[in-house]
Amino acid sequence: MRTAIILGMLLCGAGAVFAKDKPPVVHRIPLPPRPDFSDLEWIFGDWEGRTGGRSPAGEIRLSIALDMDKRYVIFHGEEKLDATPDLAEYKESWLGVMTQDPAGAGFILRVFSDTGFMTRYRATVVAGTVTFNQEGGEQPPPGWLFRRIFQRTDVGEILLTLQAAPPQKPFFDYYSANLTRAGAAAAPPSPAPAKPATE
Repeated sequence: MRTAIILGMLLCGAGAVFAKDKPPVVHRIPLPPRPDFSDLEWIFGDWEGRTGGRSPAGEIRLSIALDMDKRYVIFHGEEKLDATPDLAEYKESWLGVMTQDPAGAGFILRVFSDTGFMTRYRATVVAGTVTFNQEGGEQPPPGWLFRRIFQRTDVGEILLTLQAAPPQKPFFDYYSANLTRAGAAAAPPSPAPAKPATE
């Protein structure tokens, strides 16, 4: 009996030693792959410009940047357009968050406006043009559809077109604006002419 007790104590002691030497279990959650935004790098930056052509007169400001470990593209937009005989004054601030569509290829942009609307767009990228087509959303404008088109016209320049479709009506160009990259580095000043040597 005494031998059995001693043997049991030895086994318990050995088990404690093995438990102490066993490394702790580390639980890791696998992360989704980082989206590839390389085809969209030309739209990143701070942009500003004015509308042109037959668009209502106005100013457009836009900031587009990678954020959160380069997993999201964040949009900040400010749009102000004067009233016309056919259109009311338009003023909007909006925030957009774009990432890879988890259900398939492409990108999804969710836009939150200071008007209270929340819309969803699917991005299509083709040779220097990015088209955002509205695909519903949590609270889109009732009956209306919108489309934003970014076209790269030159280095540091883009043409932004906002198209709108009223209920049961085709799309029309609400405005077009030529935007340039804000805060672009100015050309360095020419060096001052060298002074002649004096004796």
